[in-house]
This record gives sequence, C-alpha cells and structure tokens, in this order.
Amino acid sequence: MHPGFIFATGIENSNPVIDGGRTRMDELEKCGHYRHWQLDFDLVQELGLRVLRYGPPLHRTLLGPGRFDWEFADLTFRDLQRRNIAPIVDLCHFGLPDWMGNFQNPDFPELFAGYAAAFARRYPWVQMYTPINEMWICAVFSTLYGWWNEQLRSDAAFVTAIKHLAKANILAMQAILEVRPDALFIQSESTEYFHADSPDAIGPAELNNARRFLALDLNYGRRVDSDMYEYLLDNGMKREEYHFFLQHNLKHHCIMGNDYYQTNEHYVGADGLTRAAGEIFGYAVITHQYYNRYRLPVMHTETNLCQGPLGDEAVQWLKKEWANVLRVRNNGVPLIGFTWYSLTDQVDWDSALRTNNGNVNALGLFDLDRKIRPVGAAYRELVRAWEAVLPTKSICLQVPVVMPHEFGGEVTSIDPESPVSGAIQG
Repeated sequence: MHPGFIFATGIENSNPVIDGGRTRMDELEKCGHYRHWQLDFDLVQELGLRVLRYGPPLHRTLLGPGRFDWEFADLTFRDLQRRNIAPIVDLCHFGLPDWMGNFQNPDFPELFAGYAAAFARRYPWVQMYTPINEMWICAVFSTLYGWWNEQLRSDAAFVTAIKHLAKANILAMQAILEVRPDALFIQSESTEYFHADSPDAIGPAELNNARRFLALDLNYGRRVDSDMYEYLLDNGMKREEYHFFLQHNLKHHCIMGNDYYQTNEHYVGADGLTRAAGEIFGYAVITHQYYNRYRLPVMHTETNLCQGPLGDEAVQWLKKEWANVLRVRNNGVPLIGFTWYSLTDQVDWDSALRTNNGNVNALGLFDLDRKIRPVGAAYRELVRAWEAVLPTKSICLQVPVVMPHEFGGEVTSIDPESPVSGAIQG
C-alpha cells in the first residue's frame, strides 16, 4: 500500500491534430520519449517518486475497432511494473486516431470504452486512471477556439464534443471497473475562472463561469442550473442524453484532479472575448470553488512555469503552489496529492500546440537532454522533506493505492498468446 500523500510528475502524451488534420502534435515524439523512455523512468526514480501520470499514444495503439498495437505499451508498462512505479494511466489526451475522426463522432464513446476495457484486461495490475484528460479544455480548444481537431467555433460543436467526451469517460470507467473493481479515477481537469472586465462584461463572464463546470457536472451526474440546461438543449443535447449523465454516477470511485497554471484565469470583455489575466485568485481560492461544488477528494494534477531569465522563476512558482496546497489541505479539503507537469521540457506549448514550430518550452523538471533543472532539484528536496510528514498529519486521509508489486506479489509477464508487436485483435 502506498504510504500516504501522492507526489507525482507526468510524461505528456498529448496528440491533437491541427492544419485540418494534416499535422499530428505528438508530444511523446517531440520530447524524445519514444527513444528515451527507459532513461525517463530512471529520472522519475531519481526524483524519489513512485507515482507517474502516463499513458500510451492512443493514435498509435488503437488501430481500429477491436484492433490494437500494444508493442510500445508492453515495453513501457512492463518496465513500470518492474520498477514498482504506479501509473495514473492517461488513455486519451486531446486527440483521436485518424480513422476515428474527431470528437463530433457519435461512435467515439463506445469505441473508446472498448479500448479502455482492452487496456485494463491486458494490464490488470494498473489501478489508477485518467480515462480522458482535461475534457473541458479539449472541447474548448477544438470547438470554441478552433485550434485543434474539429477546428470549429460554435456552441453546438462544443456541446456535441463535451457530451461525447463525458460519455466516453463514464463508459470507460464502467469498462475498467468490470476488470478492476477497486479502480480509482483521477479526473485531471483545468480549474478556471473568468473575471468581468467591466460591468457590461458581467453577463459573458457569468456564462463562462457556468460553462467551465460542464465537463465535471456531466461526469459526476450533477444537475446543471437552468441557464446551462437551456444552453445544452439549445445546442443539440437531447433530454435523454442529459438524463444518461444523471443516471450513471460513478463519483464514489473518483478523485477530482485539478490543474492550475498562470493562464487559468481570464478577463472577459463586453463582447465576450477573453484574454489572459494572470494569477488573481490563485490555486487555493479556485480549488475551494470546485471542491464546494463536488465534495470529492482533490489532487493537484498539473502545474508548471517556464524557467525564465533569472533561472528561479519555476522554483518560486513551485514554492507558491505548494504553499497553496498546504493552505487548502489545512482548511479541511481532503487534498491527497501534488504533481509538477511534466518530467521533461515540452515543445510548442507556447502556442498551445497550435503551430508546429518545434519551440522548446523550459517547463520540465529536466531539460530535453535529460539534465535536471533547478525546479527538478527543488521538487526532489520538497518530496524528501514532506513525504514522511503529511501521512502522519492525517492517518485517515490516505488513498487505498495498491502498488504494482502488491498485485499478485510479483512482476507479471505478458500473456505469451497475445503478441507484443504488430496489429492484434482484442
């Protein structure tokens, strides 16, 4: 059993398409993980971490209905199990395989649930999942901003995407629970806030502040307010589709993972347009808003800041976010984990993956040469200082995580009748 508070990092497997579907923004490729995956796992252990947000590349693994290529997943997950690193498995991160199209596809939820079931059967020792990462961000960037995937800009496209994403997430949880009844689901969602820039902007800001909750409201079966209900129906959701979410509530298996960056707060103008506001409320205030709405255990599942010209900007942000985590926890919120995201620098997130420029963003605990950054050293020391303290602060506030070596007592091998390479039938 994991001893208590979860310290984690992540290896990002974002893969949206841009340019009308012609360009795949594969962060695992851009950051060199396909070549350096063993070294990357070494770095996780060097930091003293035992939990990793991680997942296989969906577009390379799910080849068609019931058709999979497990070669890379078998290599990496077998090694994670050997190292006794518990993954929080990220099955869908902003993109779909070309053959599936985009998030307007009504077949996506059932197809994705089949993939989740196949993954859970192949790796039964895996307990923790983020079936779909940041459903709200995925829908907004793909259908309101027009940046990724569908590259649409309409409320109708947004409602279609958000209902398909939330339904796929729920069906995937159901499928995984059939294999692993003690599975834990950590919904990594961006926690946002929209500030009115003027009195005339109050209405547009209120719309955005209501809409920011839609992915989690649907996922957790929470009734939306009357304005949002009319918004959903006006933009294509049917009554029976809405009632599906009310009737399929799996929140008792869930931890509300929330992500916070300096870009999560926005100014809204009277015309409804938004611009970055920077940190105004901060993580603690916004986390209380979400916790008061859902009343679930919380894990801080993403944050980072670029290492700037002074070299200590990311370190100072780490200290600030950690102080916010302690404040939220001391205020009585059951906050059970913290994540610096990601392990290595990222590529092209300065344009939100909208342009394929190859710009390296100094956001990682390590650079792309796998050399530790100052924030990596600071995080390693933070983990060492606090990992033995926080469990004793609350013996009851611990997640029932079963570490890989505790599943069956030893490292298991892949079924020899199920090939590790090539396209195989599920």
